[in-house]
Amino acid sequence: MLELDQVAPSDEIGAQAAQVTAAPAKFAALRNRDCRPYLFGAALAMMADNVEHVITYWVLWQKFQSPALAGFEVISHWVPFLLFSVYFGSLADRYDCRRLIQAAQALFMLVSALWGVLFLTRSLRVWEACLLLVLHGCAGALWGPGEQLMLHDFVGREELPSAVRLNATFRSLGVLFGPVVGSALLLGLGPVRGIFVNIAIYLPLTLFLFRTKFTGHLRDHGPRPPRVGMLGSLRVLKDVKSDHTLVSMIVLGGLGSFFIGTSLQTAMPLFAQDLGAGSAGLAYGVLLFANGAGGVIGGILLEATGSIKPNTRAAVVSTAVYGVTTLFFALTGRYLIALALLFLGGIANLASMSIGQTIVQLRAAPADRGRGVGLYGVSANGLRAGSGFTVGILGVAIGIHASLGFSAGALCLGTVAAGIYALRGRPGEAPSGPGTG
Repeated sequence: MLELDQVAPSDEIGAQAAQVTAAPAKFAALRNRDCRPYLFGAALAMMADNVEHVITYWVLWQKFQSPALAGFEVISHWVPFLLFSVYFGSLADRYDCRRLIQAAQALFMLVSALWGVLFLTRSLRVWEACLLLVLHGCAGALWGPGEQLMLHDFVGREELPSAVRLNATFRSLGVLFGPVVGSALLLGLGPVRGIFVNIAIYLPLTLFLFRTKFTGHLRDHGPRPPRVGMLGSLRVLKDVKSDHTLVSMIVLGGLGSFFIGTSLQTAMPLFAQDLGAGSAGLAYGVLLFANGAGGVIGGILLEATGSIKPNTRAAVVSTAVYGVTTLFFALTGRYLIALALLFLGGIANLASMSIGQTIVQLRAAPADRGRGVGLYGVSANGLRAGSGFTVGILGVAIGIHASLGFSAGALCLGTVAAGIYALRGRPGEAPSGPGTG
């Protein structure tokens, strides 16, 4: 069951304060010889994920010219997170996380191989495309909870904020370079050979997990929780409701995903055209790069300075900054200002998500950490499918600038409400990790 740690006895307070004061070394997770290979492998696997998107989305559009299928591409990627993250988290609580991550990577590779066969034989049909898109989304959902437990196992509680932040940064790096590498493979080798070559990019992470001794559970003591079914895993919803901090972190992750999510990237061509800075294609690429670079550079700066601690206030403020920068981006007509706002928004979004993820892990009881991470994944990842409605469909009716502006405003208001809710629960709660209050 997810629960708050007991308040430390008075003779332990001094020792705990000393631990908190002695902050971990900068880039602590990157210095860790067990965690470092995982971070690089995860970056490559995330890049391969995005390379597959580039190649398959291009082929699907060329073959079917279907806006409905293009919309399903986004939905199919995130709905598995919404439906299965908690259950996959319960699997991570009970089983060896190395094998769960390897299973996810194997599913990614299988899907890429099937795409390649269907491209090669020119036999791809819509239902087959839909099935492969859903399987790809399921692989991502299976990967998430096990990954977070592995990070905790690699570095322990004190260095967990560094591990979560750097993992998010390396993943952002994969997202940033995925379209570049995908385009190069598509243009240089063609979709068939390109998609087969992409399979190899998943291999470093898969092979590393055969070498590491960490399972996601070595630092945790006590018996593993009993096996639970899909419905039984949802008990976590009842377990967390009394912890205002946990609830507020889950809500904050969901607000950003539901109101903005991936819609900012999909709507970027329209903003590039409206901002009117030279070539629309070049403007589009630079705007996308600015948003992605904000996440990468921001993560590096946050890790190097240690200026933002993983606590409730920092999570609320960073989410609010993300909402405000997105709101002004929707309203501005100046290209350079738009670039700066996207860059700052990328930093704020990475800070918000990594802080929320860290707090959820630190406050979760060890036996149920995976389900807690899975519940956060439902909110922070699964609700991204909703941004197609809050920005995309609403944008058809009132214009994309107005819909993004209204969505960003709703994010800001929701963030204030979540912050107030979290503060209401703080007087009677004891933080379960450094700086989580």
